Amino acid sequence: MPDRHKAPGSRPGQVGSPDRARPPAQEAASGAGRPRPETPAPSLAPRPTEPGGTAPPQVTDSRPTPLPAAVGVVPARLGSTRLPEKMLADLAGQPLVVRTAQGALASGAFARVIVATDHERIAAAVRAAGLEAMLTDPAHPSGSARVAEVARRTDGQLFVNIQGDEPLVDGEGLRRLVAAFADPAVGMATLWFPLRPEDEDNPNAVKVVADAAGNALYFSRSLIPHPRARDGFRPRKHVGVYGYRREVLQRLMDLPPTDLERVESLEQLRALYHGIPIRLVEAARDSVGVDTQADLDRVRATLERSL
Repeated sequence: MPDRHKAPGSRPGQVGSPDRARPPAQEAASGAGRPRPETPAPSLAPRPTEPGGTAPPQVTDSRPTPLPAAVGVVPARLGSTRLPEKMLADLAGQPLVVRTAQGALASGAFARVIVATDHERIAAAVRAAGLEAMLTDPAHPSGSARVAEVARRTDGQLFVNIQGDEPLVDGEGLRRLVAAFADPAVGMATLWFPLRPEDEDNPNAVKVVADAAGNALYFSRSLIPHPRARDGFRPRKHVGVYGYRREVLQRLMDLPPTDLERVESLEQLRALYHGIPIRLVEAARDSVGVDTQADLDRVRATLERSL
């Protein structure tokens, strides 16, 4: 018997509607028969910058890159020809060599600074100022040989030879020199500064030329290159501060002197002759050495103005 509550042709459970399939278009429109898509979870990745928008803030480390650990060594020999015992000359109440060591320490470039000397009088003056001194062999022929002895007796992998008679220390230049050793390819480095025109014919102002990689090609007391056509080229003055990795310094000391070194009286030519590259680093300012009484008077006046 037909269900009297059910209209003919109606779907089961659907009262009063005709039992016929809806057109496909209606099925698609209604979404019938399809699972409902899930709402995606919000992305935690930063959104790309939209045109006219603002990029998300970048987190950067503002701390300065630490310098490689280095030992500063100030060779200081008591004997000197043109200005006797100049290392102990008074500069604004302190011996010259003490002023140099203090400037090197104040640069922040070194874990420690050692005055390497051949005489107890210099060692005593340095220690009285609260600085570190080491007595070294009086027979050493050069400052670098004295530095090499310190390297043999001291922990460390990087040593910098600081001229004891240059008390107006270029602290920024020392930091740049030490920073160059962050490159593992650098085994030896030194400083340079643009040569003043009045020093072009001065043999005491050593000149240097560089290759494309920034390494030294040659050092000379003569003007190099010869200025046949300058074309804006400015010669470079060598500033006699050297940095060495321990193994390079020891190798250099084991090598015999060369003819070039003897002719120019420039020890660094031994390194170039034997194929040891020397990286050139621009100093922040020119060096001022003390070789004569006039030099000492100029440096003394400069220091007194700055104190």
